[in-house]
Amino acid sequence: MADKTIFKRIIDGEIPAEVVYEDNLCMAFRDVNPQAPVHILLIPKKEIASLNDLTDEDTPLLGHLYAVVRRLAKELGLESGYRLVTNCGSDGGQTVYHLHFHILGGRPLSWSPG
Repeated sequence: MADKTIFKRIIDGEIPAEVVYEDNLCMAFRDVNPQAPVHILLIPKKEIASLNDLTDEDTPLLGHLYAVVRRLAKELGLESGYRLVTNCGSDGGQTVYHLHFHILGGRPLSWSPG
């Protein structure tokens, strides 16, 4: 059996996290190395390695995750804007192979990210 990712260990309660939202499908918590005043990680509880591993069966889950992003952005006071980032694969900067979204805001964000 493969080692658990850090996100699976957070879901399982093995590693503490500052959880800001949780339901039966997903969990959101503060990033321990924030890149903006607000930096939240949103993860599905279902283990999906990356966007490339989503299936048609995951379409409702993906819609739910986007609804949670909208809810969190409002609750976190990000009315003036925020960035949603998902890295996919090593060339895309993915380091944890458990699908996750970075919600970044609380200041003007520049471009380009890479």
